[in-house]
Amino acid sequence: MTTRRAARAAAVGIAAAVVASVCTVPAAAQGAGGGAAERGATQRAFERVVANGAYGVTGQARKGHGVWKGAAGVGDVRTGAPRGKNDRFRIASITKTFVATVLLQQEAEGKLDLDDTVERWLPGLVRGNGHDGRNITVRQLLNHTSGVFDYLSDEDYMRDYMFAPNYLKNRFLDRAPEVAVAVAMRHAPTGPPGARQSYSNTNYVLAALVMEKAGGRSYEREVRERIIKPLKLRGTVMPGNTLGLPQPSSRSYSVLSPDPNATKVYDVTLQNGSQSWAEGDMISSAGDLNRFLGALLGGELLPARQLEAMKTLVPDESDPGTGYGLGLEKMRTACGTVWGHTGGWMGSVTVAMATEDGKHSLAYNLNSDWTSKGLEAPLNAEFCGTEPEGAGPAGGRDGVVRR
Repeated sequence: MTTRRAARAAAVGIAAAVVASVCTVPAAAQGAGGGAAERGATQRAFERVVANGAYGVTGQARKGHGVWKGAAGVGDVRTGAPRGKNDRFRIASITKTFVATVLLQQEAEGKLDLDDTVERWLPGLVRGNGHDGRNITVRQLLNHTSGVFDYLSDEDYMRDYMFAPNYLKNRFLDRAPEVAVAVAMRHAPTGPPGARQSYSNTNYVLAALVMEKAGGRSYEREVRERIIKPLKLRGTVMPGNTLGLPQPSSRSYSVLSPDPNATKVYDVTLQNGSQSWAEGDMISSAGDLNRFLGALLGGELLPARQLEAMKTLVPDESDPGTGYGLGLEKMRTACGTVWGHTGGWMGSVTVAMATEDGKHSLAYNLNSDWTSKGLEAPLNAEFCGTEPEGAGPAGGRDGVVRR
């Protein structure tokens, strides 16, 4: 799914090459995956990601009732503390899978219809420069065919809230969801509704606003009551406008620049969660992400009709058999395909994928956002038993954070 992820990457800016690389998994020999030998390959793949420049990686694999945890690299470059195997981290766009799940639950309960117009639920909000909520459906928000402009592609917004030096001054400010929509409305749509897929974070801001209207509760409460509590996801947090990461966790590092050659690194652990909101604000752990994907794909969270709709793909023309559904993507590994989502944000890059039945899953996180080299290797190692190329001792940057 290089096209879809490249679009997301361009919008976020910082994690461009990182997120795109997850979906460009090279061909390799097939393997069974998931055994003790393959778990060694997964650990070596984590080490390879660190050797290629990331500060630290943490992750967990689950197959049946078996659980494996691994980590590599550093979690705090000032103290030299290693990356923790039970770390919690910002999952960025994987939040979208939670949002889509709630909306599909609401549809199953008759609270809304995915083919309702956005105008029905949010009258007058999506208007301006060719945008018209009367012609856009909730389904089109969820599969990114709405044509709504991505507010994270607005140059002024990127300058003020994503890149140094302004990010450092603004990262603690509260931001209402309507601000993101207003930024998007200053631009023309990327195309007519339903014409083509164009990844837009604004879609999920709007989707969560619809969720709130349909359910009569806040986005945070809907996700907490419908998913987090029933699944006992004790490492998962709806951050609201809080700033820090709950423990255990590592520090987060970013270059805060769209320049692929940028070298100055900043500690960005503290961020106001409201600046991402429902398109990417959640905090979780690798174990919780595996539990969530297993329950979702295993039919615990949605009726069969809604799960089928979630997995109905807008195909990736460059790679038939993969694509993006409703908050869920299907991507290729060296030995087949997996389902899940990826997320990239300042100081955090996360991959969470599972087999179609949800019984075998892998989630892992980088606490740095500047490298894409080898990021696909853990997927191939875990699901296919493929040894990472050039596996060896971990290395990377010099561990100096320059403020």
